Amino acid sequence: MDPRAHLLAGQVIPAHPLALDADGRFSERHQRALTRYYLAAGAGGLAVGVHSTQFEIRLPRHGLYRPVLELAARTLAEEQESAPRPVMMIAGLCGPTRQALAEAELAGELGYHAGLLSLGAWRDQPEAEILAHCRRVARTIPLVGFYLQPAVGGRVLPYAFWRQFAEIPELVAIKIAPFNRYQTIDVVRAVIEAGRDDVALYTGNDDTIVTDLLTPFTFTRGRRRVTRRIVGGLLGHWGVWTHNAVALLAEIKALGERAPLDQTSLERANAVTDMNAALFDPAHNFRGCIPGILEVLRRQGLLPTNRCLNPQEVLSPGQAEELTRVCHENPALIDDDFVAEHKDQWLG
Repeated sequence: MDPRAHLLAGQVIPAHPLALDADGRFSERHQRALTRYYLAAGAGGLAVGVHSTQFEIRLPRHGLYRPVLELAARTLAEEQESAPRPVMMIAGLCGPTRQALAEAELAGELGYHAGLLSLGAWRDQPEAEILAHCRRVARTIPLVGFYLQPAVGGRVLPYAFWRQFAEIPELVAIKIAPFNRYQTIDVVRAVIEAGRDDVALYTGNDDTIVTDLLTPFTFTRGRRRVTRRIVGGLLGHWGVWTHNAVALLAEIKALGERAPLDQTSLERANAVTDMNAALFDPAHNFRGCIPGILEVLRRQGLLPTNRCLNPQEVLSPGQAEELTRVCHENPALIDDDFVAEHKDQWLG
């Protein structure tokens, strides 16, 4: 598999959650079931060790970073024995440079194709230091950039930062997730003006998934007008209802480059955002985003609990009812029937 070509083709890449049992212990059985679910649903990649996997897996008292990455890689290899196809494996990387490099080296040893580099630990440092950090990590493993919204640990980074970031030779993609249109445009413009047609653009803007995928972005490079599109998603939202996310992306691709936005597309874009509001809990500053993902999977029978490693991370007041409401209102956007048909096999 050519990772660049695979990413540029546009993929559904779920951010892989962490499976715990009723006692709060890591459940390998349910973790494997989730991986099998995403593969059976048609996902073109998996992002493991990222925010949805819970950053606490790195804490010494849990020691789960390596086991979680190993299990996902092993499960993929086993599933591909009977159904081989290209699947991009992306490892979440975070922390200061020493930690990020160690994680990148481990991911490479385990066969991961790229690292999604979180800058959550770099909230106060000068931009030049951040860029130096990114360049060092990129020399260890191909890099997926990550513009993370401030509400969950990111920071605002200007166009000038992304213009320099786009010149990193080992950069293969950028996950754009500032939840802000101005900042989203900064990243796309930077990639276009840097001439990086080989860098794939992925949405992480869970509040505007469909709109991101439908929108052409056009800017001037030299004397030419150049149009780029966000071709896929690396999303916590796509860690649930994944079978339908794959169908949705395929449908958007089939519309073609010059397809006009119609009323149906705009209506569905709002429906997906409404579902994400229940899932990601913006009403409470996103405090329930990970429990929300786990709760959907629990209701489908893929997980035994919505517990997190951090006992303070629980569903927010009214969030369970909101999840019930959006599933009732948008049956075409959930995949309960698909999961019900196959879950016993995945859990086996």
